[in-house]
Amino acid sequence: MSKEKTINKSIRSGMDKDSLREDIKQHLRHTLAKDEYSTTKWDQYQSVALTIMDRLNDRLLKTQQHYYEVNAKRVYYLSMEYLIGRLLDNMLVNLNVRDLVAEALGELDLSYEDIRDQEWDAGLGNGGLGRLAACFLDSMATLGIPAIGHGIRYDYGIFYQKIQDGYQIERPDLWLKYGNPWDTVRPKVQYPVEFYGNQNIVKTSKGDTHYSWENTHRVKAVAYDTPIPGYDNGIVNYLRLWKAESSSAIDLKSFNQGQYIDAVRDNQLEQNISRVLYPNDKVFVGQELRLKQEYFLVSASMQDIIRRFKKQSSDFTKFPEKVSIQCNDTHPNLAIPELMRYLLDEEHMDWDKAWDITVETMAYTNHTLLPEALEKWPVSLLRNLLPRHLNIIYEINRRFLNKVKVDLGDDKARQSRMSIVSEGEHPVVHMAHLGIVGARKVNGVAAMHSRLLKESMFKDFAEMYQDKFTNKTNGITPRRWLKQCNPEFSDLISDKIGDDWITNLDELKKINEYADDEKFREKFAEIKLENKKRLAEYIQEHNDLEVEPTSMFDIQIKRIHEYKRQLMAALHVVTLYNRLKENPDLDITPRTVIFAGKAAPGYTMAKLHIKLINSIAEVVNNDPEVNQKLKCVFLQNYSVTLAEKLIPAANLSEQISTAGMEASGTGNMKFALNGALTIGTLDGANVEIKEEVGDENIFIFGLEEEEIDQLRLEGYNPWDYYNANKELKQAVDQIRDGYFSDGDKSLFEPIINALLHEGDYFMVMADFEAYVNKQEEVSALFKDQDEWNRKAIINAANIGKFSSDRTINDYNDEIWQADKIEVKE
Repeated sequence: MSKEKTINKSIRSGMDKDSLREDIKQHLRHTLAKDEYSTTKWDQYQSVALTIMDRLNDRLLKTQQHYYEVNAKRVYYLSMEYLIGRLLDNMLVNLNVRDLVAEALGELDLSYEDIRDQEWDAGLGNGGLGRLAACFLDSMATLGIPAIGHGIRYDYGIFYQKIQDGYQIERPDLWLKYGNPWDTVRPKVQYPVEFYGNQNIVKTSKGDTHYSWENTHRVKAVAYDTPIPGYDNGIVNYLRLWKAESSSAIDLKSFNQGQYIDAVRDNQLEQNISRVLYPNDKVFVGQELRLKQEYFLVSASMQDIIRRFKKQSSDFTKFPEKVSIQCNDTHPNLAIPELMRYLLDEEHMDWDKAWDITVETMAYTNHTLLPEALEKWPVSLLRNLLPRHLNIIYEINRRFLNKVKVDLGDDKARQSRMSIVSEGEHPVVHMAHLGIVGARKVNGVAAMHSRLLKESMFKDFAEMYQDKFTNKTNGITPRRWLKQCNPEFSDLISDKIGDDWITNLDELKKINEYADDEKFREKFAEIKLENKKRLAEYIQEHNDLEVEPTSMFDIQIKRIHEYKRQLMAALHVVTLYNRLKENPDLDITPRTVIFAGKAAPGYTMAKLHIKLINSIAEVVNNDPEVNQKLKCVFLQNYSVTLAEKLIPAANLSEQISTAGMEASGTGNMKFALNGALTIGTLDGANVEIKEEVGDENIFIFGLEEEEIDQLRLEGYNPWDYYNANKELKQAVDQIRDGYFSDGDKSLFEPIINALLHEGDYFMVMADFEAYVNKQEEVSALFKDQDEWNRKAIINAANIGKFSSDRTINDYNDEIWQADKIEVKE
C-alpha cells in the first residue's frame, strides 16, 4: 500500500517519463472525462498542459513559501501588455522535459507536434513592448529574482489579421474560446477598484486636513495567475492578470419588471474594462475606457502589493526596502499618485514622508522617441474619472515647479515645458513627466535611445535630475529565442561548448572559433536550409506560393509603421523587379522578400502599405520573367508563434527604421542570435549590435540621427532625390500610375503624396539610394555562401550582450536591488 501511495504521489510531481505519461492518461480520463473513443487533439493538449501545471504548481508553492520565509524584497512589474505567445513549449523547455514529454506521448501513440499546434497564442500585446515584458518575466525567474508580473486578462487580445484582396481585415482574437489551462483563477483574491465620485476634505479636531474619495462607482478585479518557471532551477514566479467583474449582482427590480437588458447592463459595462486590448496607433488618443484600464491595473496591483507587504510589516517607512515597482512605459504611471493616495488617505502620512516612500519605490521605463506617442490625459477626463488623483497630481506639480524654480532659476518657458500639467484652454496631464518626477530611476532601452532622451525629449529634466536617467539596453530570452525555436542550432552549439550558454549567453563567444571550422559551417548551413524548407512549406500552405529555399530569405517582421519603413523595402522589391524586366537574364541573387506585421486598425497609411506590398507581390509572383529569381510575400496574422518559424529561417534581417526613431528593437537581436545578417540604419539597438558583431559583419547604411536633424534644418526636399535617382523615380511613378493596382491611379495616391508632396517625414527618399547600394553588397556576399555563413556564425556568437538575463541583472543591480533567491528542489 505504501508503495502505491509513493507511485501516485510521484505521478503528480515526478519528472521521469513514466510519471509524465501516467499523469497525462489520468488527466485525460479523470479531469477531462475523455477516453480513446471521445478524445480530441484539444483534449490531449489540455491533458499535457494539466500534467505540466501539476509540476509547476508544486514548485510555485515551494518558491512563494520560501520568498515569504526569507522576507524577500519583491519586484513588481506593471505592464499593460504581455505578448506571451504559446506556453507549452516554453514551459517544457524551462522545466527541461520537452524530449521526455515527446517520448511519453509517443508511447501513447500521440504526436507532440500535433498537440503543441492546438494552442492558441496568448496575444495580450501589440508588439515589442509586450514581448519584452514576457522575456523579462522569464529572466527574473531564471535569475531567482522574487518578482510578480501584473497585467490585464483581456478577453480579446491583439486582433486576428486576415489579408483579403491584399487589405488587412481585423477579426476578434478568440484566444479564450476553449479556455486557458495555464492560468488559475483566484476568486478569493479580488479587490474593489473605484471610479468617479468626488473628493471630500475634513478638518480634524487637531486641525489636520484629511482627504477622502467618496460616492465612487466600484468594479471588482479578480486575479488569474500564470506560472513563470525559471530555467531548470526549481523557481516558479507568476504573472497575475486582472479580470474585471461587476461588484454587484444583477438589478433584481429591473429583472422582475421584465427589463432584462437594464438588469445586466451595468455588469456588462464593468466587464468591458478587461474586454479588449487597445491596439497601438501612430498617435496617442485619449479614451475613457483606456484610462479606466490603466487605473484598473494600477489600483488592483497596488492593493495586492500593499496586502502582501502588510502580511510581514506595518512600518511603511520600510516599504521601499521590500517593494520595487517597475512601470513598463507610461501606461502604469498612475501608480505614483495611487501610492501617494493610499499613504496620505489611508495611512495618514504627511506629504513629504509619503513622497519619499513613493519616489524610492517607483521606477519608469520609457519606450518611445516619438513625442506624439506619449500619453497625455485631458484634465477634464481625469477630473471626472479620478478626482482624488487629479488633486494629488496638481499638488505634485506645484511642489515640483517650485523646485524647478529653486534649482534652475525663474525661467517661465522652462517651467512650462517641464510642467506635469499643461496650460491652456484644454490642459492635459503629461504621463511621462509624472513618471520622471515620481520615480527614483528613469531608463531608456538602448544606449542611443537613452542618450536622445537626455539630449532632446527630456533635456530639461536630465539637467535637473542628473543621476535619475539611466540606460537598460533591451534583451531577449535565449530559452525561447534559440533553444526553443531553433533546437537543431541550439543542439549544435551545445555539442561544441556545453549548455552554460542557456543561462549565460556570453558563453556563445566560444563559438567564434568555429566560424572558421568548415564542418561546423556546413552543419550550420544544413540547419538553416532545413528551417527555410519548413518556412517554405508554411508559405505554400498559407499563401499558395512556392518559394525556393535556396534563395536568400530577406525578412522584415514587425508592427507596420511609417517610421519602420516597410515602404522602403517594398520600393526595393520594385527596383529588383524592374531590373529583371529589363534584362531577364541578369545575374541577380535569387531573393524571397518576406513581410509580416499588423497595422493598428485606425492607422490608414500603415494599412495602405500592407495593400501596396500585397499588390507588388501579386505582380511579381505572377510574372514568369522574374519569379524564378524574385518572390515577395506578406504572411497574415503575425504572432509569436509565426516569429518562431520566421526567425530561424532568415538569412537577412531588415532593421531599417528612420534613424533616431526606434527606441531599441528586439527583433534585430533575435535574428542575429539565430544566424542572420542585419541590414539596418544606426538606430536603436542596431548601434550596439554593430559594436558587438563588428562593422564587417553587419550592413549599415543611411543618414544618422544628427544628419537627419541637419537635413530638416536646411530644408529637406524629397523631389531632389526623386529626380536624381532613375530607379527610384521609376518605382514611384509605377505606383502612382497604377502599375501595381490594375490601372487605378487613386489607390496609392496617399503614399505618393506622403513621399513627394507632404515632405517625406520618414526620409524614405533620402535613404533609398544608400539602402539599394547596401543591398547590392548583401547580394554579392550571399553568392559566397561559405563567407556568408562564417559571418552569420560570428553574429550568433557575439550577441550575448542582448540576453534579457543581462538586462534584468542591470535593472536589479542599479534599480531594484533585490536579493536573488535559490530554492532547493
